[in-house]
Formats: sequence, C-alpha cells, structure tokens
Amino acid sequence: MSDTGLPENTVPDASVPPSSKEEETGVGGSLYASHKKIYVRSTHGSFTRWRWILVWLTQVVFFGLPWLTWNGRQAVLLHLVERKFYIFGWVFWPQDVLFLSVLLIVSAYSLFFFTAIAGRLWCGYACPQTVYTEIFLWIEEKIEGGHSARAKLDKAPISGRKLALKSAKYMVWAAFALWIGFTFVAYFSPVKELLASVPTFGFGPWETFWMFFYGTFTFVFAGFMREQVCKYMCPYARFQSVMFDQDTLVVTYDEARGEPRGLLRKGKDLAGKGDCIDCGICVQVCPTGVDIRKGLQYECIGCAACVDACDQVMDKINLPRGLVRFTTENALKQGWGSSEIVHHVMRPRTLIYGTILLGIIAAFVWGLVTRIPLRVDVARDRTPTGRVVSGGKVENDYVLKLMNMTEAERTFDVKVDGLEGIRISSDKQQFLVEPTGSLDVIMVVQAPDGAGQPGSNRIYFEIVSTDDPNVKRREKAVFLYPK
Repeated sequence: MSDTGLPENTVPDASVPPSSKEEETGVGGSLYASHKKIYVRSTHGSFTRWRWILVWLTQVVFFGLPWLTWNGRQAVLLHLVERKFYIFGWVFWPQDVLFLSVLLIVSAYSLFFFTAIAGRLWCGYACPQTVYTEIFLWIEEKIEGGHSARAKLDKAPISGRKLALKSAKYMVWAAFALWIGFTFVAYFSPVKELLASVPTFGFGPWETFWMFFYGTFTFVFAGFMREQVCKYMCPYARFQSVMFDQDTLVVTYDEARGEPRGLLRKGKDLAGKGDCIDCGICVQVCPTGVDIRKGLQYECIGCAACVDACDQVMDKINLPRGLVRFTTENALKQGWGSSEIVHHVMRPRTLIYGTILLGIIAAFVWGLVTRIPLRVDVARDRTPTGRVVSGGKVENDYVLKLMNMTEAERTFDVKVDGLEGIRISSDKQQFLVEPTGSLDVIMVVQAPDGAGQPGSNRIYFEIVSTDDPNVKRREKAVFLYPK
C-alpha cells in the first residue's frame, strides 16, 4: 500500500470518498451549528515532517522546562505566591512589568511579520490548538484506525468492541490532558512540590482548579471541537486577510494547470483535461475540511497537508509536483521562479515590519543586559511637614524599600544629598538584604534650618552595593521645611 492509502500499481479514482466532511457524525458533536465530523486522513511529506518536528520541539520545551534547575531552584518558575518570576539567571519582580509589555509587543510584531511573508505559519505549525489536535488525532488513529475505519466505527451500532475502543481513546486523551494541566500549573508552582502532592492529591485549591481547567479545555478543544476552534473561536482567522497581499506566500492551487478536472480511471483517455484528477485527497487530509481548489479561504490554517497529499498523487500518476504548492498570487499569475518570488516577498511592507521588529528586540535585549538588579522605593512618613529639633535642625522621616533582585545576599550603603548640610541621622546606614529578598528601612534625615525653602525641596537617596559599585540606584524624594 502507498502512503496515500492506494495500492502501488493503481491511481486514485472516484471510489475514494471525496471528503471526510461528507461523513455523518457518529460520536461527538458540535457546540455550534449543525456540523459533520471531519475524519482527517493521514499523509506524509516535507511539510508534514516539519509539522511533526514542531510538535516535538514545542512539547519537549513545554514539558521539559519545569524540570530544569538553575542555582538549585527551578529554572523557569513564574512564582505567583512569591510574586517573582525566575527565568534561568534572571529574577523579575512586579516592577519589571515593562519587560513583559515589550515581550508581548515583540510577539505581536512577529505575528505580523511572518504572516505578511508566509501566511498562517503560526496556526499551521506552532499554535497549541494545532499541536494538540495533531497529537490527539495520532492517538485516535493508533486506537481506532485510519480515517475510513474511524468513520465506520462511529456509524456502527453500539457493541463491546466499539465501547472498548472509545473508552481506551478517551482514557488516553484524559491522561494526556491531565499531564498537560499538571505541567501548566508547574510553571506557576514548584514542580517538585506538585509531584510530592500527587500520591495524596494534596494540591492547593487554585492548583487543582487550573490543572483540571486547562486539562479539560485541552481535552475538549483538541479531542472534539478541533477545527471549530480555528473556524469560529480564533480571531486570527477573521483578521488575517488584512495582513495578506498578492505577494504573501500561501497554499495555492494552480487552476490553470489543474482545470478542467478529469476523473482518472484505467483505460480512460484524459486528453484535454487538466492535471487535477479530482481524487479529493487534498480535502481528506485537511484538518479544517477546506477544498483548496476553491481558492484561499479563512478556514485554511496553512499547514500544507494538501501540498504533501497532492504531490504524492502527482508522483503516482507521473506528473510534475506543485499542482498545489506554497506560492504567491502574483507568482502564479506571472509564472515567476523562486528568485523572483523571494525578491517580491522582501518588499517594503515586510522590510518595515522586520526593521521595527529587530529594533524592538534590540531594545529588549539591551534592557535585559543593562538591567540593574536593585529596586528602591522611597516613601515619606505620614508626618505632613518636617519637624524642628534641637540644634536648629529640621527632620523628615522616610521608609525605603530595598529589593535585591539577585540570588546572592548583598549589603547596601545609603546616602542622601540635595541640600547643603543634609545627612542621615539614623544610627544604621548599611543594610544586608537576603537573596531575591526585600527590606523596609526607616531613615531619619536632618538638614540645617534655612538650607532649603519653606515647603518641598528635592533631595536624592543614593543606594550602592558594597561588593559591586555598578549596582546602585539614585532615587528622588521630597524634604519638607515648615512654612
């Protein structure tokens, strides 16, 4: 048997079901309008291989990161209880929200940039919905069989075999979905603590909720809703057209070469017909049930399964590959080669997107490299004005919050300037802060009467690490003189 499911010495014909979309639903259904279940046919080829490479890569990263260690702790941990994000050698605090904002901007511009170049690459190869649907489909095929066997099983009356196969499938799906939910929570709660809680099911309430919430949604979305999520719930499918133009690489059917179609049967003359033999396999392998021969549609996620399937058929009937291929509308109309396609893909639009993206990434990296691992918040005491003390001095009280953002304890010196003769009158001016810890200190500051004007005066606190002079902060504050 060939990978298209056809005997080696035959070619596709009209006996092959034109589309799994036309199969009646047996088990499972839709949360939306009346819907017929799609029984996706497996295929192989370069695009399918790349899709599975991305499946493996994303899952190795997703499942593996929580188990990596760094400096004796979890390498990647967004610790909500401690309100600290540990990313390998960096420790981020809520005050570092700017980095998260820039990261989201980079993600958005990356989406615009790659979509303008090659369409819905994210959807077809790296989107969690696509990745987990691919995995759940693989599990389903291993248990229930190929697309035709699955369709027949759903149509068959209830029997012991049917119940056994369905139960086995759902149990494997559920176990995998719970593993996904466990791993998701492990990014926000230490994985070793979670693992120790498994035998007694001693998870915290929020951990239990999110484990089952995320796992259940994965089970439903990847197991049952599948293409409906892409077609009805994902907003990207709706606004992708504004990022496409005639020089965007998309999955395309060569109508000039393929039409008029003709069913291929042994001994039948196909003179005057196009290369498309109307076998329908391109539709059967599509995870969203799209017929690419009708042109680009918003349901198409750009996975290129139809390209691999059509190439297999073309090989079978000794015709050139590429009846369905990744190309641009202009290239198809003008008959451009690869060099011309690349030249037009790198057009002003993509160059502008790329330049902005590189600029933002450079700023993000520069911010990380030059980031000072010390935060200081200065707040005045509740006293509304300064108080006059003996010796003709005026005192103000401050609360300094010192945040050590490294994983080593540090000692900090505190100094003050900004007014002539101003000084810290507190006995202690040097403070030890534990690794990734914070310390609130009360500072009493004195200044000579008359050194400043009545009301508010600008002063500065300078906090410097004793073991690294480059780790320092200079923070503004207000010193009040009585009016």
